[in-house]
Amino acid sequence: MTSSKSSQTTRNIVITCLALWSVISLIIIVVWATSPDLKGASQCRAELQALQKTFDEEKAVWGKDREALENMVREGWHNQSVLQENVNLLMEQLKELNLTLETCFQNNTNLKENITLLEKDIEVHKAIEANLTAEISQRQDLIENLQLNLTQTVSELESCNKLHKAAMLLQTAAEKQKDACQTRRQYLEKQLMKCQNTIQSSHNLGTEAGNDGPPGPQSGLAMVVIVGISLLLVP
Repeated sequence: MTSSKSSQTTRNIVITCLALWSVISLIIIVVWATSPDLKGASQCRAELQALQKTFDEEKAVWGKDREALENMVREGWHNQSVLQENVNLLMEQLKELNLTLETCFQNNTNLKENITLLEKDIEVHKAIEANLTAEISQRQDLIENLQLNLTQTVSELESCNKLHKAAMLLQTAAEKQKDACQTRRQYLEKQLMKCQNTIQSSHNLGTEAGNDGPPGPQSGLAMVVIVGISLLLVP
């Protein structure tokens, strides 16, 4: 609006100057025509016609200049309107840019806060990772010890299995030997019973014979057999 008023004022000033120049020219012509000099009427008329022609030419030029100035003023108004529209558009864009910048600044602030929180989380996770690494190392050492103990236990278990098998074999052999000893014992007990019976019979016979004389060699043989059977029964 200020530019439009300035253009209107300039146009008015130019038009006023042209009008004053025309009036002054007419006054000069009139003064020249009415001045009391020694010029003749024909010369005055010729000069008047020349001045009129000049005035008409100047008037035509002034009309063209006026029209050109009016066109320039109208073009200036149009350009001023276009510029004003462009300025308004740029102002709107500037407002939008300001809002966008404010949003960006706010987002930047939020991002900085988030980055700070993430850095703290990273430090916490690093500490957790260090603790987990230490715990994993301890657990690996424990696993290695357990594996070593397991290997030793497996070896001991294999040894125990071998000893168990050997003990089972020894038990079987001992049982077989026990059965054989029991069988032999039963056999010897039977032989002992037979010997005792024989000795008893011999003793009875010796008693009867003792009445007639001294005991014979059969009594000594019976005693030898009893001693031998007793030695066999001793473990």
